Amino acid sequence: MSERRTFLDRGIGETRGVVTLDGRPERVILRRDEEDLRLALGARLIARVATVEPAIGVAFLDLGEGREAMLPFKPDARPVRGGALEVEIRSEAREGKLATARQTGEGDGAPRLLHPPPSVADILRSIVRDSDPVQGREARQAADDAEAEALEIVHRLPGGGDIAIEPTRALTSIDVDLGDRKGQDSKRAARHANLAAIAEGARLLRLKGLGGLIILDLVGRGHDGAALLAAARLAFAPDNPGVAIGPVGRFGTMELSIPRRTRPVSDYLLRAGGGLADRALAQRLVRRIEAEAQTAPGARIAATCAPEVAKAAEPLVALLAERYGARFKVSADPSQPRDRFDVAPA
Repeated sequence: MSERRTFLDRGIGETRGVVTLDGRPERVILRRDEEDLRLALGARLIARVATVEPAIGVAFLDLGEGREAMLPFKPDARPVRGGALEVEIRSEAREGKLATARQTGEGDGAPRLLHPPPSVADILRSIVRDSDPVQGREARQAADDAEAEALEIVHRLPGGGDIAIEPTRALTSIDVDLGDRKGQDSKRAARHANLAAIAEGARLLRLKGLGGLIILDLVGRGHDGAALLAAARLAFAPDNPGVAIGPVGRFGTMELSIPRRTRPVSDYLLRAGGGLADRALAQRLVRRIEAEAQTAPGARIAATCAPEVAKAAEPLVALLAERYGARFKVSADPSQPRDRFDVAPA
């Protein structure tokens, strides 16, 4: 019987929620304090239809203050340009893509937020009913571990071998490798590796916040298609409704379509071209400073980091001072690597 637990880390400038499955991270939910809640999953709004594109069955919505979303529609339910609609965000914006909404009724008045999205705590309780999320240091460690695993590409499989998960603009590929299972009976080793890859792949896609078209490149030949299909239905059941699973193809691949709902974790944490974003590094820096402040109550804390990280950390350090007092100094050092911080009592 699988066991899920929840963790809630209320940090400086952001809140992080984590769901674990049998002790391993399955989901990480990030919510920055300054985020525009109009674009978060579950937000309900009045939107104005800005343009209608019948050729592709999509209307573009004005959510107010320059925010936009897409509204897919059927030919018999074409919205009217300039009309007001009540909508709900069903898929969050991601890099290069607008948020997607669905119409819930007719609207009136200017674009505005009617009801905010569920909080991180509410999301955790909706995933694991009647749960009381763990908080404090244990939650912070769980969130740090979840973020680290979400950003990895190659992941070890139980019993040996690994999978590599790599998203592209069109799809996400999952490549299965036997690794140290090769010394076993080849057909049996391939079967076990593929079954493990399906279970781990489902967990990791949820952790990374990835959806859309998934191509699972299985290992070996002569696959037991019925067994693999049954395993996939079980592994991806938490992602329903909307999951579609195809049979194993002639080239040894399985295709799946997983609904896109949340912003991928990498959009929060990585910058274009790779590497951690300045804001993600600033969050890590502030967590280090906060840990030092808790260890040495009343002491002045000095930190040194790269200039771009120091700049991103300025508003977070101000929030830190509101909580612990004005006893923190962050200095920019152009010679400091972006991912290195020096934090110690002054």
